[in-house]
Amino acid sequence: MKRRTLQLVLFCGMFLGLLFSSCSGDSEFTVTGTVSGADGQTMYLENVRVASVELLDSVRLKANGKFKFKKPRPEAPEFYRLRLNDKLINFAIDSTETVSFIADAGTFAVSYSVEGSENSQAIKSITLAQLDANQALNRLRKEYENKEVSDEAYETAVQEIAKSYKEVARQYIYAAPMSTAAYFALFQQIDGMLFFNMYDKEDSRAFGAVATSYDHYYPKTERSVHLHNLALQSLKVTRAQREINLDDVNVQTVSFLDIALPDVNGKVIKLSEVSDKKVTLVNFTAYQTEWSPALNMELGELYTTYSDKGLLIYQVSLDTDKHLWQNAAINLPWVCVHDPESVYSQIAALYAVRQLPALFLIDREGNLSKRVEDIAQLEADVKALMK
Repeated sequence: MKRRTLQLVLFCGMFLGLLFSSCSGDSEFTVTGTVSGADGQTMYLENVRVASVELLDSVRLKANGKFKFKKPRPEAPEFYRLRLNDKLINFAIDSTETVSFIADAGTFAVSYSVEGSENSQAIKSITLAQLDANQALNRLRKEYENKEVSDEAYETAVQEIAKSYKEVARQYIYAAPMSTAAYFALFQQIDGMLFFNMYDKEDSRAFGAVATSYDHYYPKTERSVHLHNLALQSLKVTRAQREINLDDVNVQTVSFLDIALPDVNGKVIKLSEVSDKKVTLVNFTAYQTEWSPALNMELGELYTTYSDKGLLIYQVSLDTDKHLWQNAAINLPWVCVHDPESVYSQIAALYAVRQLPALFLIDREGNLSKRVEDIAQLEADVKALMK
């Protein structure tokens, strides 16, 4: 009964939003509210896109804490956030609704109230579950560092923490997979990694459920396309069978999530543009690690041998020290870009990067061919795609 009620609430909230949009001439949504204890502080409104965060507006809060933003409605349901210092309130906009918040500067991200959006209320519940998981992980890590728990007990406890979050998230994912709450639940992270692993057989079903719904309700939008690609790759790797066949959905695109990040000169380099007709090695790395020099030497040998035959290396740095990365990357012959979100990288999360280094191979046709698990086999894998 609880699951059915949740499904009806989320679906009705979405339906009413669409109905209101079709019946009114308004083309904007409104975000309003009050933040107490923030006199003189600046709060920002940001659009959280698939692979980037765009600053839309800001307001310097006065003693009464009142604020109001009006922005053009998105073409499809979209995600936004209010940012005060390093604290965030995530929410979703389906159409031209008015979403209202009441918050306190001290507990901005956890004890706020929201009205006007059922999905945003659900997002708050999901966020709290995610925060609970991260707090539990932090406590566990301290115990592990103090040698109070064994390696085996630590791994088991981490899995249990993730399981607790996923039990909450699945309620939203399977009750209303077309909702923004379901999408948000799917892509939350623990310790910089996705709770839901797209290469896990059971978790693959969650990706497929949301991807299929987005293909149906919001075809060819940025989020539906990337979900479609992730779900197909997930199915390919796990060889899982699903009730709904994503191959029947007509989406013409490459089968990898595109990346657009700045190089050492600040120029944004788009993966899809530089990888056309090339065998491409995508490498998520961190130059400040001990293993980075050895890895880059190995990649250098590979690049020297195969670059003339059409090999491209697109290396994504997750370093927290941007200057360190720039000084090292400027001497490398391949494409080097940097993600300023570092270990909180949304792009790395969408690629299901769970540890570094992570390497992926894309063939000449733009298909994500393989996730490289054994670097000793990397040259053989590249050579096979050169044919």
